[in-house]
Amino acid sequence: MMVLIVGLILFLGVHLVPTSPELRDGLKERIGEVPYKIIFSLLSLIGLVVIVLGYHKLQLHPGKNPILWEPPVWTRHIAVALMLPAMILLVASVIPSRIRTAVRHPMLIAIKTWAFAHLIANGDLGALLLFGSFLAFAVYDRVSVKRRGAQGPLGNAVPSSSINDVIVVVLGVALYAALLLGGHQWLMGVSPMPELG
Repeated sequence: MMVLIVGLILFLGVHLVPTSPELRDGLKERIGEVPYKIIFSLLSLIGLVVIVLGYHKLQLHPGKNPILWEPPVWTRHIAVALMLPAMILLVASVIPSRIRTAVRHPMLIAIKTWAFAHLIANGDLGALLLFGSFLAFAVYDRVSVKRRGAQGPLGNAVPSSSINDVIVVVLGVALYAALLLGGHQWLMGVSPMPELG
């Protein structure tokens, strides 16, 4: 459990920095923009790896991960269904498209959808810590984005053709299928749909 907690503190702690323009700009001024981006990316990656390892370890040792409640089976099906739009929005966050422009902050919506889907389908303490933390962070960050008027890394770029929308949907569906058909099992040690195995 401690590995997961350390990973969450590192990853989410690093991502709290951009929500404070004064802190972010102060760090950039002190160490330079390029070193700031390198350190931010490196710490984010380390935090993410530690989170994955920590949660995977909990799946391998269920005795260290108490069950708080037993979610009904139907919640798993809702979670699987919610993950399709979450994956499409995740892809939309890095590719300029009309989808991205319409939802404005697809990454935050993807994170909220992912976290909510996993919260309703899992009743263990590790899941509550992992997905609850990400959901709380995404809600906080969305409020912060509104307050700061942030547009995200792609700004208001809108492609003149709808080909990027097709690319976003196709890649999102491909990512969803890869996770559903083995990727989730490989990364997390648990299948999202055991009956498919």
